[in-house]
Order: sequence, then C-alpha cells, then structure tokens
Amino acid sequence: MRAMVVLAGLLVLQPPAGAVAEVREFPELTPAVAARLDSVVRETMREAGVPGVIVGLSAPGKGAYVRAFGVADKATGEPMRPGMYSRIGSVTKTFTVTAVLQLVDQGKAGLDDPIGKYVAGVPNGERITLRQLAGMRSGLFNYSEDEGFFKALTTDPARSFTPQELLDYSFRHPVLFEPGAEFSYCNTNLILLGLVVEKLGGRPLHEFVGENILKPAGLNRTIFPTGAAFPSPHPHGYTNQTATGAVEDTTDWNPSWGWAAGAMISDLEDQRKWARILATGTLLTPRTQAERLKTGTTQISGTGYGLGVFNVHGWIGHNGSLPGYQALTIYLPEYQATLVMLLNTDISDNGQEPSTVLGRAVTGVVTPGHVYELSR
Repeated sequence: MRAMVVLAGLLVLQPPAGAVAEVREFPELTPAVAARLDSVVRETMREAGVPGVIVGLSAPGKGAYVRAFGVADKATGEPMRPGMYSRIGSVTKTFTVTAVLQLVDQGKAGLDDPIGKYVAGVPNGERITLRQLAGMRSGLFNYSEDEGFFKALTTDPARSFTPQELLDYSFRHPVLFEPGAEFSYCNTNLILLGLVVEKLGGRPLHEFVGENILKPAGLNRTIFPTGAAFPSPHPHGYTNQTATGAVEDTTDWNPSWGWAAGAMISDLEDQRKWARILATGTLLTPRTQAERLKTGTTQISGTGYGLGVFNVHGWIGHNGSLPGYQALTIYLPEYQATLVMLLNTDISDNGQEPSTVLGRAVTGVVTPGHVYELSR
C-alpha cells in the first residue's frame, strides 16, 4: 500500500547539491504573513485535491498561526475545525520508540541487544538489534506491502489484527538484506519494538505509552486505541487504497493493523506539545536522546534516518499516513518553531504525499532556508 511505504518518515541531512539555502529570521506571524499562508495552503489544497487540513505553526515571540481549511465531511460539507481529533499514522512510531528508549534509560534493555533476546522466531533475530529496528535497518520485509495483507485489510476494514498476524505477513518473505547493511522503511520493525515494550514494561503497549509518555507529557487528547473507536469530533477520512481503487470513506476502519507503527489518535494542540518534547528529548536522558538523533544515509541521495525520527532541512519529527489520514509533526530547533498538520486524505498528488506537498508550501513561506521536502 502506498500509504505505508518508502517516503513515510525520511531524514534529509542537507539541501541537494548546488542548492543555496536562504538564511533569515523566522518571521512574525502577522496578519500579512497569515494571509500569505492562507493563500498558499488553499491553492495547494486545490491542486492536490485535499478535502481538509488543520494547520498549527508557531515560534516563541513570533505569534501563532492556527487554521482549519476545507471540509471534514464531503457528504455534508461540515467544515474542518482546529479542535478535531485525527488519526496520526506513523507519528505513532515516535511514541513506540520513545517507550523503548525509556526502557534503555531504565537499564532494562540495550540498543544493541538482539531482538531474538525478546521475541522468538524473527528471521536473523540473533543479529538484528533494537537500534537497527528503530533506525529502519533490519532487512525485514514490510508486512504492509504483502499482497495478502492488503487484501485482508481492504476486504474487511473492520477486522482486528494481532501483532503476530502482522509479523506472519512479513516473515513469509525472505529478508531483504543483512542487518544494518541498508535502509528500508518497515512497519514490521515497530511491531517488534512494541512487543519488546510489552515484555519489558510488563503491561500492554497502550497502557505503557499512556502511563509513561502521554501522562507526564500532558497529552490528554492523545489516544492509543485498542479498536476502531474514534472520539468526536473528528473528520471523515478518504483514501483510494482500496480493493477496487475507488475512493472510500475510511473513518471507521480499524487501525489495529498499524498498532505500534501507526494506530494512534491525537489533535492539533497535543501534537504541537509533542513536537517539542520529541525533538528536545524531555522524556529521555541527554545521552539516549543523542543516540536517537544520530542518523545514517539511505538509498535516497542526501537523506538519512535516526531512531524513529527524521530531520528534514532542520525540521525534526515524523510524518504519518494510513488510509484516509495523514499527519505531520515537526520542530525546528534553530527557531524553536513547531509545525503540525492533520489531513483527512492520503491520496497522493503526482506520487507525493499530500502532507509533504502542504509542508513544503508552508515552510517555503516562513523558512525558505529550511524547506520540508521529501521528494527523491
């Protein structure tokens, strides 16, 4: 499925060769700047076919830009509103990896421990480390690219998948490469890390995340669901990642298939808090946060990936995509700026994620020297 593959969560280390970065201060978010942002967001939505998006941009001393554009429900015309809940897809990975790193801080696990120490039956399990799983360098096959999985999900979107069922879709395929040899974005890695958290944390993943991350971070409107329940108000989601290829409403699709890799729900204000916490390492020791931010190259020129986070021209965080919804949660340390976007579609625009297209448009206005860009 396109929604779960390569471009979800990449790290761009520097501008392409020959590019000249424009250096300037982060602008005050005046009415004039807001009007310019309104214009580029609306135009980009029109060109990309995005039904609705919630945007939050801010920096200390520069003000805040908070808007909702378009519709939450194409059938009724209900407008998007900033306070709506949304599915955040792979931003979930940042919570799962944070949980693993907290266990490292507690001395219960080591980043270079083999996954086979905690989960049996993993191909190359005695050689694949937790670090390689979090850094997308395990070599395991991505279960969400398995044809059988795609059929199972799209023919029965209400189905609940167990972690073992997801791993089975992956493990029926040969490994792609030796552990650590390459980069390959893979949801299977996060399912395994979720099982590590459960084993060492002594409780279900959603409970561990709730007690050790959501509660201390004050994320009262962020949820790790255990079923299809979706708190209101929320937008309807729209995808063409379906059995027929036709656009469908995915609002009530069960996100269990994403589990530790993509099941969570949040809202704009909580994601604005989380962007800063994630990038600055508030819930981790400085040493472990430094390990998280170390990066390596990928098969895409000029890119790399840390431990469950990316850095795109200085913006640190993650994007998320699952059928019907996309999210972008990023933080620019240079200006202590935060940008969050929540969309109610994952339908690509000329092969690009709609969150990437919108992120590029907004950052092109306010931080032209730090443009969010995940294109090849």
